[in-house]
Amino acid sequence: MAAATFASLKIQSPSESNLAVTVLDQELRVILLTAANRNSGVTSSSLSMANELARTSRGRVLVVDTSLSDSSLTRRLALDERPGFLDLALAETPPPLASCIESSDAVNFDFLPLGRRQQYSERLTPELLRELLQALAEEYRFVIIDGDPVYSSGDILTLATQVDGVVLVVRSEETRWEVAQAAAQRLIQAEAKLIGSVFNARKYYMPKWVYDRL
Repeated sequence: MAAATFASLKIQSPSESNLAVTVLDQELRVILLTAANRNSGVTSSSLSMANELARTSRGRVLVVDTSLSDSSLTRRLALDERPGFLDLALAETPPPLASCIESSDAVNFDFLPLGRRQQYSERLTPELLRELLQALAEEYRFVIIDGDPVYSSGDILTLATQVDGVVLVVRSEETRWEVAQAAAQRLIQAEAKLIGSVFNARKYYMPKWVYDRL
């Protein structure tokens, strides 16, 4: 199957536009999107939010792929062998950031692929993540992170504690409400800042104060 291109990606504008307003109002810089289950639309929601923030703000926007999924954006764009997030975080001599960034005239944001995951066996620590995310935030007005599900075996909970806010993506009619609630509770117990949820199939945004009342 031929690799996707930035121009071929369908960027929707559902509830992420409302959530982008929350991000702007609260002056959040680094945002992680995750879900309870795989195939919940985290990548599409990340792209939508990045597109909306780039459209409504004056700053540069970066989408960061941290997903280990076989259907990740890095895999879809055939960027598996390109240096990226993991190289910046874990390499003994990290590459220059500019050499890792992918840009395209087809979209209004930059993209940082996952990186060469086969070269690293160590886990991401809070210290490594904090340093890298601070460096990215110095270069970009907004950093939108496309993350794995809460119940994955990766470093998602560690990552969730190092960002300014976390968005839980829920696929309407496919994610059981109890599972979504449990995922949200797990994030909160890890001391992540949950700022809202995206119900992408319903194109509906639920702010955190409503979520807390359910």
